[in-house]
Amino acid sequence: MRRSFFSRVNQAIFKVINRLVPWHKLPTPLALANFIALRDELREKNLYDTNFPATPSEDPNGKTPDSVLHSRTIDGTYNDLSDPAMGSANKRFGRNVPIRFSNPDPEPALLEPNPRLISNRLLKRDQFVPATILNMLAGAWIQFQTHDWFNHGNNRTDHQFEIAVAEGDWFESPMRIQRTMADPTRRLDEADKPPTYINPASHWWDASGIYGVNKSITDTLRTFEDGKLILDEHNRLPLDPAKGISRTGFNDNWWLGLMLLHTLFTLEHNSLCDHLKTSYPAWNDEQLFDKARLINSALIAKIHTIEWTPGILQHPALQVGMRANWWGLAGQKLYRKFGRFSKSELISGIPGSRADHHSAPYALTEEFAAVYRLHPLIRDEYTLYALSTGEVIREVGLDDVFHDKGEQLVNDDFSVRDAFYSFGLMHPGAITLHNFPNTLRDLTRPDGTRLDLAAVDIMRDRERGIPRYNQFRQLINRKPVTTFEDITDNPAWAAELREVYDNDVERVDPMVGMYAEPVPKGFGFSDTAFRIFILMASRRLKSDRFFTDSYTPETYTPEGIQWLDDTTMSSVILRHYPDLRPALEGLKNAFAPWKPVR
Repeated sequence: MRRSFFSRVNQAIFKVINRLVPWHKLPTPLALANFIALRDELREKNLYDTNFPATPSEDPNGKTPDSVLHSRTIDGTYNDLSDPAMGSANKRFGRNVPIRFSNPDPEPALLEPNPRLISNRLLKRDQFVPATILNMLAGAWIQFQTHDWFNHGNNRTDHQFEIAVAEGDWFESPMRIQRTMADPTRRLDEADKPPTYINPASHWWDASGIYGVNKSITDTLRTFEDGKLILDEHNRLPLDPAKGISRTGFNDNWWLGLMLLHTLFTLEHNSLCDHLKTSYPAWNDEQLFDKARLINSALIAKIHTIEWTPGILQHPALQVGMRANWWGLAGQKLYRKFGRFSKSELISGIPGSRADHHSAPYALTEEFAAVYRLHPLIRDEYTLYALSTGEVIREVGLDDVFHDKGEQLVNDDFSVRDAFYSFGLMHPGAITLHNFPNTLRDLTRPDGTRLDLAAVDIMRDRERGIPRYNQFRQLINRKPVTTFEDITDNPAWAAELREVYDNDVERVDPMVGMYAEPVPKGFGFSDTAFRIFILMASRRLKSDRFFTDSYTPETYTPEGIQWLDDTTMSSVILRHYPDLRPALEGLKNAFAPWKPVR
């Protein structure tokens, strides 16, 4: 990776400054320069390939098909034309820490401290703590996104972790936690290497949660007329007869929040098809589908970058920095007037800049998946309102909006509009200790599996070789902690951590440490998680040909670029549910709490 003279000097300056003042207490211009220095260093030192050695794939036909030059493939192949398989479905997760630090502890150390004990003592929601800067759509949105970005496939049932539990604490003893699916691509000569895992989803930001990652899934979702996706007579997703829930690209862990967002962006896809057909009446179904999918995927990425993220990270520097990721420091107004006037991503934004993988081939990482363990955002109780009157229709629990029960809630008495309005009024949970939803701590899945998701989250990080909290901090350029009081400024929490972790600060789990940290002003999650975020948020754009070299009117059409420039989350919602306008009137961000309608 080659770095500019400015980058090296900027990094050296802020290494000194950060010893004296944390970045979030600097004036906004200095904090922005600090972000740039931090991101450059992370790009150089915290991207690792898990293929041993890396073996770029080649096009077996020796020639790139013309059909992939201006359209995404369903499985994510041919994004990088020099390495067609890079980032595609069923490829390995990368790492953000050096490979030698990604070996999990051997058992029984892997099981200590007891994950169920941590769930009961440190994570259990004692009283709901709201994140008052956000609405519940923001909580649903991140699950909507992670389903696009990554999963680890079906868990193994042949070999499970066995967790000791106190008598009467769980329905079985020991508690059994299924292990992550093994990597089927492992070779014999990799036996001495740390474990690797594959991502059945495409690693690219391509809305695979809506469209699926293989042709057989995608074909079941299409009308094959005018490029559109299937909706029923009520403009809702059709039901999957095998599951009794909405049929879409990925519908695991389904609930009402996901149903709303999948429906919304399926409607947006179809609106794009209508818009494109007006401008290009000779296009066939495939052309309309491919182009609408491309634009819709980019729109979702834009909304996440400049609306969801500034919604949950409300520090002034982040408000500027995340918009700069898309529009550049020159800003949206200059972009609208002059377009891109610089090749620099800093000045004119990442979209339309030159693609760059920096120090490793592109892949999402295990650490990226770990920092997005944000289950405290989910509420245990939900208030359902009528948009027409503002009155409460009923109070329900998370169980009542989960899987097919969420589908059944939406009917003539409680519409999709009412559901959006209800989510707009409710706050999600704050991402802290003692705020993990209790419904998810004793969850029975549709297949009958009963689990404590908090304990499962702890074990997932451990088995996948995520370093424990203190080591993790140091590997991503944060100061080490020496006491539990260094982790948290809450004396009661420090005492609880000391007891649960037997006075050994090195054993604290990464998720627990990140939940315990005091957050920078305006932040919805920890500074430690933010380090991975600041690296991977821009990497998902910068590595992707369709956000960089191919982010052009030739690929997207002039109409598509205009659609992307003009559209926000609010305008998407109001395009399809205009009755919600009074609740959104005057709001700058659709993920902020909405206005009650009376």
